[in-house]
Amino acid sequence: MDQLLDGFATALTPGHLLLAAVGVLLGTVIGVLPGIGPAMAVALLLPVTYGLEPTGAFIMFAGIYYGGMFGGSTTSILLNTPGESAAVVAAIDGNPMAKSGRGAQALAAAAIGHFIGGMVGTTLLVVLAPTVASLAVDLGAPDYFAIMVLAFAAVTTVLGSSRVRGLASLLIGLTIGLIGLDEMTGQQRLTFGSLELADGIDVVIVAVGLFAVGESLWVAAHLRRTPFKPIPVGRPWLGRADLRRAWKPWLRGPLIGFPFGALPAGGAEIPTFLSYATEKRLSKHRDEFGKGAIEGVAGPEATASASAAGTLVSMLTLGLPTTAVAAVMLAAFQQYGIQPGPLLFERESTLVWGLIASLFIGTVLLLVLNLPLAPLWAKLLRIPRPYLYAGILFFAMVGAYAVSGQAADLLVLFAIGIIGLVMRRYGLPVLPAILGVILGPAAEQQMRRALQISDGALTGLVNTTFSITVYVIVALLVLWPLARKLRR
Repeated sequence: MDQLLDGFATALTPGHLLLAAVGVLLGTVIGVLPGIGPAMAVALLLPVTYGLEPTGAFIMFAGIYYGGMFGGSTTSILLNTPGESAAVVAAIDGNPMAKSGRGAQALAAAAIGHFIGGMVGTTLLVVLAPTVASLAVDLGAPDYFAIMVLAFAAVTTVLGSSRVRGLASLLIGLTIGLIGLDEMTGQQRLTFGSLELADGIDVVIVAVGLFAVGESLWVAAHLRRTPFKPIPVGRPWLGRADLRRAWKPWLRGPLIGFPFGALPAGGAEIPTFLSYATEKRLSKHRDEFGKGAIEGVAGPEATASASAAGTLVSMLTLGLPTTAVAAVMLAAFQQYGIQPGPLLFERESTLVWGLIASLFIGTVLLLVLNLPLAPLWAKLLRIPRPYLYAGILFFAMVGAYAVSGQAADLLVLFAIGIIGLVMRRYGLPVLPAILGVILGPAAEQQMRRALQISDGALTGLVNTTFSITVYVIVALLVLWPLARKLRR
């Protein structure tokens, strides 16, 4: 506790407070641009911090991290265009809320969710960092593969009008995820001899293509039949009914997000999907999900923010970056000659506790800055649709081109956009496809590692207590709806 108070004394100096505010503001503004998420924001601003002392630089990075995550959620909600992969889930119910004139409420629910998730996640970081780090070290390839199977099962069973469509969407995503070089053998897969596809397709291009380009093409196809009506901004606050429905997801989200963020399994994608699936199962308004349920925004956004705090556990205590942002921050640590690991808290206690204190401060600044701005962001929806979707396509192209600077990525973007249009035409949910692209390669790698360790025996996938427990949960998730039907 004394060390945390010393950290606040460091972070609350006027200079560091200004850096935190600038980081949050820059992160939000850059995060709003489709395809340019917090990782790219931190990478772009890395040279700016060369003149800063290490503590100030990392306090600014923390602000950019949280600001970038919220900025990604803003475009996800208003324009159906995720700024980064962790903001994908926010589009499912956030965008229908925005289209029905409740964009400001969706943004307010997201901002409060980020605040609660950030505060709970950072508190758990302070209390549980050593314990979670020791547990994470004990997990092996079968455990990580089981976690990913759970994510696949959860999303395909609760989204879309049927399980078959959810599974079809997941298979599309897994197929896209196969494109590129096999990490273990170096063989090309589904590249059709193209060198540009040898590195695979970046998840940002897939997310922006399926959501933004697919949505734009769908709107263009129906533009003449549906006359334009300006979408009202709505009142810029949450009513009692909204608060009654949102407070439990806000509190449940961090409990899902933080443990997954702390595990070296990679980022906020899995927990946000699981949070959405959980909220849909627990909600009394299940029929509203996918059409504008506030729980579908509140839970995943709180989860994403808590997961962001969780990723710092394995990065600071083990030196393992589990997200792109953590990898950039690890590079920044090394730039200053600092090596994250078990001894970091002893050798660089001022920097670490100043960084942790700045996470609390950045979370408060995020709420203070973005809650009043929610109605202003929501006014984007008043722009006539031809101009609005032309702008979305422009920023989608900028975001896709910025990923690697190759013109071929623009062709891939529009090809995936056409796939998104076809999926909308036949009622396939987009989210399982995104999940397949994000987790497919990682799941394949963990499965092959587990099988290599067991000399090809399938029992190698279920040889730990943790993996068996997860598969039992998967079985319940898949079989419970069938059991209910048989019981009726």
